[in-house]
Amino acid sequence: MSPTAQPDHAQVWADAMLAAALLAIDPGLGGAAVRAGPGPVRDGWIAGLRGLHTDQTPWRRLPPRVGDDRLLGGLDLAAALGSGTRVLQRGLLAEADGGVLIAPMAERLDGGVAARLTSALDEGAVRIERDGASERTPTRFVLVALDEGLEDERPPEALLERLAFRLDLDGVGWREALPISATPDDIAEARAALTQVAAPDEAAIHAVCAAAEALGVASLRAPCLTLRAASALAALEGRDAIEAEDLSTAARLVLSPRATRLPPQPEPDEDTAEPEREPDEAEAETDTGDAPDPEAEPDAPEMQPGELDDLVLEAARSALPEGLEAMWAASGQTMRGAPTRSGPTGAKLPAAKRGRRIGSRPGRPDGAASLDLVETLKTAAPWQRLRGARPGEARGALRVRRDDFRIRRFEQRAESTVIFVVDASGSAALQRLAETKGAVELLLAEAYVRRTQVALIAFRKEAAEILLPPTRSLARARRELAALAGGGTTPLASALETAAALALGERAKGRTPLLVVMTDGRGNIALDGAAFRTRAEQDALTACRRIRAAGLSAALIDVSPRPRGDGAKLAEAMGATFASLPYVEAERVRDLVKALEI
Repeated sequence: MSPTAQPDHAQVWADAMLAAALLAIDPGLGGAAVRAGPGPVRDGWIAGLRGLHTDQTPWRRLPPRVGDDRLLGGLDLAAALGSGTRVLQRGLLAEADGGVLIAPMAERLDGGVAARLTSALDEGAVRIERDGASERTPTRFVLVALDEGLEDERPPEALLERLAFRLDLDGVGWREALPISATPDDIAEARAALTQVAAPDEAAIHAVCAAAEALGVASLRAPCLTLRAASALAALEGRDAIEAEDLSTAARLVLSPRATRLPPQPEPDEDTAEPEREPDEAEAETDTGDAPDPEAEPDAPEMQPGELDDLVLEAARSALPEGLEAMWAASGQTMRGAPTRSGPTGAKLPAAKRGRRIGSRPGRPDGAASLDLVETLKTAAPWQRLRGARPGEARGALRVRRDDFRIRRFEQRAESTVIFVVDASGSAALQRLAETKGAVELLLAEAYVRRTQVALIAFRKEAAEILLPPTRSLARARRELAALAGGGTTPLASALETAAALALGERAKGRTPLLVVMTDGRGNIALDGAAFRTRAEQDALTACRRIRAAGLSAALIDVSPRPRGDGAKLAEAMGATFASLPYVEAERVRDLVKALEI
């Protein structure tokens, strides 16, 4: 299948069910990220995975906003209060040992929960270092991350990296979602055979690593998971050694969904190709005596060095994600790449009584902090026998001391302000103003959901001007943007100083500022208004260093059709993320700003 061809949905489903069988054979593959909305197709895949396990297999579902008590385990408060001793309870990860853990809406998974899941997958164990306890409980489970997000929403990359398979079932119809033919007995037999499969040889390792490199897969875990999947495939087929077919199928299942670029197409060597010719009669008579016996089985030809590499890469190439060719052919490239996230959001700030709960700490409750009753009782419960009963105290009374008090901790995400600093001078205005206006409007359309405000600073002629103070008003932005004209000289230093002052003002209001400077980097007006290019360049570099010293997050987009390095030099002085977009569209500017969240 070419990258732009329509996928064969029946083959997609067959591959998804094969992945389910491999997970049942070898839980060490980590799991699968299943991209599909709620419906019969997704339910059918989960039912197929469940049908490959016995009734005794643990099957757990991760609740939304799960806390550490339920996820990792910890003190059993009721048992501790009843017995006066510390009693620990098992968490979800320990309960899922030897089974499957389902994570719904994985694209919204909290970062802390994702970190604990990745730690359990890496170590094969759950560590409890809380409530005065220190324990390590072994656990090995298959994680199924259900991805229901929009196009730009994905589960945490650190979690996806540890899951062997990434299955996209969005285009599969329920008629194509046929049940799997394997049974739990087949899986049990394959699990037993897996221990007898020989380790991959040097040629297999080289072929998988070469395919990963050609597809732009940077993670070292991907080739390891590919070889592990190939071993499970060999066990499923009853073989005691990995064959080329196993490597090809494993590369198609594991490497292809991770591809970030197209591998080079092999070119036929026309010089060495010999045209076919008909043998003359003398040759035909001579060859008849040495003709092979058609009933004899020919020996399988040995694979030459490099042929296995090509075979594995071709199998991975045939299953590349749709649209990868167009994505890789896009002219814009981001340097010092930042991870793609859901959009610019403010910094996490501690709060006293509002926001997302992040735990508790020792302290005394007062008007600024509230008592965490449950954590206070957990702290006091294990010490009841040692503290003893006081004269006249009621039987069974709980003795709480001042150092047992715990107060709640909360976290709020501050609003963020994206400050566009746009070059409206003659050198850049004609190519860039329309795209910038469109990008600002697109960001403002999402501002309410993302808790983001947008400001606009344009610079031309002698100085910079704040055209749009921080706002979420789309109507106001459109009025100001419609009046923005271009042309004139380039007061870049003035623009950077104005942007820094506005960003510091936003920070003082509790917001998180992000500067997005769109320029070709060639200023020609100094800070005092003089038209001296050398002084203008020095003033611009000084302003960049001030922005870096202030700790302001920034991104510089070189909008020159032929970048000459001026923008990269300014970005380095500013400590900013740098990107070069010689061919700009409003949607690409919007997506880049969302990806440049710091």
